[in-house]
Amino acid sequence: MDHTELTAAFLAPPPPGRPAPRVPAGPARALRDAAEPLATINFWGRPAYAAVEALGLEFLTGYVWARAAPMGEPTAPVVVAAFGVFEPGLVTSLYDQARGTATRADVLAAREQGAVESLHELLGDVPTSEVETAVAQLRRATDVAVADVAGRPLVAGLASLAWPTDPWGQLWHAVTILREHRGDTHQAANVAAGLSGVQMNLVTEYWIGWEPRAYAGTRGWSPEVMDAADADLRERGWLADGELTAAGRAERDRIEQATDDAMDRVLAPIGTDLAALTAQLDGWSNRIVAAGAAPSDPYKRVSG
Repeated sequence: MDHTELTAAFLAPPPPGRPAPRVPAGPARALRDAAEPLATINFWGRPAYAAVEALGLEFLTGYVWARAAPMGEPTAPVVVAAFGVFEPGLVTSLYDQARGTATRADVLAAREQGAVESLHELLGDVPTSEVETAVAQLRRATDVAVADVAGRPLVAGLASLAWPTDPWGQLWHAVTILREHRGDTHQAANVAAGLSGVQMNLVTEYWIGWEPRAYAGTRGWSPEVMDAADADLRERGWLADGELTAAGRAERDRIEQATDDAMDRVLAPIGTDLAALTAQLDGWSNRIVAAGAAPSDPYKRVSG
């Protein structure tokens, strides 16, 4: 998948007239959604794509190896478990192919280089002092996030890496730590609620009001597997007539609340700066989206 194909597949504008996603508006969720394009710029930006392409990787192999590499060189089943929401055979195939193509050291260097170059290309006019202030505020939270990584393999991997020296690189690393902290926490809450990997995707689709299987289908799950997952949700009383039941929505609300509660503890040291920081990150992220360097579909932005 070259960058043109990537753009067509993942960065196309949303259909007109669609209602906004149904998501809560708490501070932890707001920061997560505000930072998402910044945290994922190492996957979407043109310089980021060029950096992994130079290693012989394309978008999918680059995504899997770059996201897994901070954890070391785990076996494919460990990566499958850490990622959670992707079809295991897809992850295994991409991961094994990527590891046979590029070294971990080269991938770690490329992911940072791609993120830094992409952010400088898109946001290079932002005063360095503003970036440094945002980094200082974010690091109050990341210090908490990396202090206890029990049950959070992706955060543990990121915590083992040296911080970038470039201010934009530091900001990207900080929001990536917070993104993966929320992701690891959210996955644990889903597992505790009895959901499988494919069901985590499907329930989120129903919960935010996305078109059925628009999310799960991009993560490698077959129609047959998704049908079986939906059947189980109906059997458990979570799903009826293509929508979450009141009981199913209440369960998904509890998953979200458990995730937010864990993030609130991490974000607490930011204190009264949180609202302004969230607005600043949101402004920078919106510029990235407007430049076509992150998905413009709001459902994709809030799907974590």
